[in-house]
Amino acid sequence: MNAYHELAACYDRLTNDVDYRAVVEFYKEILARENLHPTTALDLACGTGSVALLLAREGLKVTAVDMSPEMLCVAAQKAQEQNLSVQFVCQQLQRLNVPRGVDLAVCALDSLDYILDPVDCQAAIRRIYRALNPGGCFIFDVNTPQKLRAMDGQVFLDEDEDVYCVWRGEFDETTNICSYGMDLFQRKGASWVRSFEEHREYAYTEEQLRLYLKNAGFTHIRVYGDRTFEKPDSDTQRIYFKARKGIIK
Repeated sequence: MNAYHELAACYDRLTNDVDYRAVVEFYKEILARENLHPTTALDLACGTGSVALLLAREGLKVTAVDMSPEMLCVAAQKAQEQNLSVQFVCQQLQRLNVPRGVDLAVCALDSLDYILDPVDCQAAIRRIYRALNPGGCFIFDVNTPQKLRAMDGQVFLDEDEDVYCVWRGEFDETTNICSYGMDLFQRKGASWVRSFEEHREYAYTEEQLRLYLKNAGFTHIRVYGDRTFEKPDSDTQRIYFKARKGIIK
């Protein structure tokens, strides 16, 4: 079952503390430092489209890609309500295939961690490289292995008036995967409907991802702390990568 099958309808309400605007502002700071002025963008693993819509508001022509039809349905509805033009595509990143090159590709909220096989992760990065125009920029973030390991045995709770979600983390050192089972209760009229989803993330190291980017052809690779231009340290829970596609001479 799609990990976001039941969660899609209430995802935005359960993540209303995520500052998508700050994420996009950090992208803009990176682009300014690179002296880049993209006009086209890919929002990869776009979810409910929050980043894609902000990029569209910045004037970019955006294609938003996700493997969850349910999340894309929510995203398309939001775009319609906000009168924003975004193209939505249902694809896995390791099979990414877009008809035209773009200047910018972004992948927010540790979405690459959801690719559980390193071979598939490398394939996704190669596909992203191909999708970029020469000189294009790829920006993404991941959870650090120390963050995912620290989730082992932890219990988390999110709720509002109509949704109650409790999830438990478990880290498997053998597979290098953090799993969290999610019990979701949604109010339907006078009743509550229970569903269950399992989400899993692979703990990619900075060194692994640097190598994958380099092997795909990316250059000018930089790694930053969580929305800062400082180098990450041993306590950093989320890190950002910036990489460029070489300019064809």
